[in-house]
Formats: sequence, structure tokens, C-alpha cells
Amino acid sequence: MTAAPDTSGLAGALSGASAILFDLDGVLTPTAVVHEQAWKQLFDGYLASVPGAAPYSESDYFDHIDGKPRFDGVRDFLASRGIVLPEGPADDEPAHETVHGLGNRKNKVFNDIVEAGGVQPYEGSVRLVDAALARGLKLAVVSSSRNAPAVLKAAGLSDYFPVVVDGVVAVAQGLPGKPSPATYEYAARLLDLPSQDCVVVEDAVSGVQAGSAGDFRSVIGVDRGAGRQTLLDAGATVVVNDLAELL
Repeated sequence: MTAAPDTSGLAGALSGASAILFDLDGVLTPTAVVHEQAWKQLFDGYLASVPGAAPYSESDYFDHIDGKPRFDGVRDFLASRGIVLPEGPADDEPAHETVHGLGNRKNKVFNDIVEAGGVQPYEGSVRLVDAALARGLKLAVVSSSRNAPAVLKAAGLSDYFPVVVDGVVAVAQGLPGKPSPATYEYAARLLDLPSQDCVVVEDAVSGVQAGSAGDFRSVIGVDRGAGRQTLLDAGATVVVNDLAELL
């Protein structure tokens, strides 16, 4: 990864770039908070039936789940409690206590919350997207979520992003999830650009690690709770609290 020579404002952060590859939840939309709520509901309910298991805590989301494909998040959280469950089929019923059953249960909770409350994008992120388009930059969304197209539509952002690489695409293409850079690299190929011409924007440690592991121009970290130093340690070139800081 080539570090940006200057990080003051949009021109510095995107110096020499031809495209921006955005994570979705926590970067463009506040749906990371909805994911946190959905995971908490899932594991609060599940752990209540597991004798002696340590209860779910906020740090579990950032330590084991944030930014990862859904079923990897289930596996890694369960592993943190020494719990091994059968995988079950990919379309397993949400009521079943399998890796896929729990993952599908979490997805149902997430969709119920989104449907009830809608999605409002971060104002600063939309301003940055508009500014990037005005500069002629190409844009893509790279999300571990299988709900990315639905969230983009609910937030009114679909028209901004001709390329969306989500969890469904990753499985179809056989791409490993974050912290592997594979999904970001695939998005760059769909934009017909080398990775070196693309900037990655992420709020999750696993996502920043993915950007840092690839040959991207820079990685912009957005601190929505992971912590500035944590994101820098994961490989972020620069960290902001809101993308409007780059304008």
C-alpha cells in the first residue's frame, strides 16, 4: 500500500486516486448500529440457554464480529465462548441452533429493525460522495453484508454506486471475506482499475486490515467506535470521525 503524501482535505486524501471503494455499514449509513443491535438480540437470546456462558458485551461486536461475513461472525463469536455448533444448511431455519440458523436469525432481526425504522445515510458521507463524483472519481461499495443492495435502496444511495460487491457476490465468486483484500480487489477489477488507483474507506478493523493487506493507494478509517489508534494500528493511512472532514 502506498501512503498518501498529504491527508489535508479531499485533494490530499485522494491524491492520485481514480476511485473510492466504500464499506457500507458505519461508513455510508448508520446501519452498523443496527447490526450491533441485531447481534446483541441474537446472542442475548441464545446465550440465555447456554449454562455458564459469559453474557454478550459491546466489546464482543468489535472483537469478533464487526466487518466480517455474517456466518464468520457467528463462528468467531461462538469460538470466543468455546462453543461449537453444527453448520447446518445455508438456508437453515432461524429457529435452529446451528451456525447458519443463528446467522439467518440475526438477518431476520436486522431486516425487521430496518423495515421498522428506515435508513438515513450519514450527511457527511453523502457530501463526500457528491464531491468525489464532481471530481470524476469512480465509486463502488464493498460490504460483507448480504443486505447491501436493500440498505442502499432504503437510504436512497443506489444510483451513486454502479458496482456493489456484497456478501452474495463474494460467495458467488468464491472470494474470502475481510480481512482478506479479495472483495476490494474484485471491486477494483469491476471498475476496470488497478488496486493502486483506488482508495478504501472503512470503519471496521477487519475492513481496514483488508485495505492495508491489498495494494491500494490509501485506506481512510472512519472512527465510529473502534477507536482512532486501533484503526491506525490496523493499517489506516488517516482516520476521521466523519467523512465531511475531508472536504
